[in-house]
Amino acid sequence: MDCFFRTDADFDWIYPEHFQLMSQKQWTPLQVAKSAAGYLNVKGAKILDIGSGIGKFCLTAAHLYPDSHFFGVEQRHELVHYAKIAKNYLRLENISFIHANITQVNFKEFDHFYFYNSFYENIDRENAIDDSIETSYSLYDYYTQYLQSVLKDKPSGTRVVTYQSLGEILPDGYKQIESSHFTLLRLWIKE
Repeated sequence: MDCFFRTDADFDWIYPEHFQLMSQKQWTPLQVAKSAAGYLNVKGAKILDIGSGIGKFCLTAAHLYPDSHFFGVEQRHELVHYAKIAKNYLRLENISFIHANITQVNFKEFDHFYFYNSFYENIDRENAIDDSIETSYSLYDYYTQYLQSVLKDKPSGTRVVTYQSLGEILPDGYKQIESSHFTLLRLWIKE
């Protein structure tokens, strides 16, 4: 199954064409997923992808790091459906996809987090995956504040990776330890 994790085009082949066409704008690039997973992977950790879409980060991470368990939460049923199909096709056991809104998830069950600016869809109608999600600045603010509040309660040593986000979801107490201006990938840890 390594052949699917060489390039983005190889990976995207797993999905229907309409998802392949939006890959460049909507799904985590493979190299970013590999870097993020490498930082978040701690043996036995439970890692949550907040807004997992079709599951590209989780699938890549689970393939590379079988000693951790990766979870993806996504509110669109269709995306969760295709993520589960890909999981089964790739025969990955250390991965679970949850069809839910993030406000329905118990963050205490997870150790570390990946966030690819999933709330931006609430204010960017032009690049939307579909029209099933309400767009409003108030919803963007609500989700941002909600995530800040649950991350604030996490213990010291909690790791977070943000991609194409300036860290607005992180409360005080998280220190940026590395960043790449080219990819907007940022690695954080709670002090």
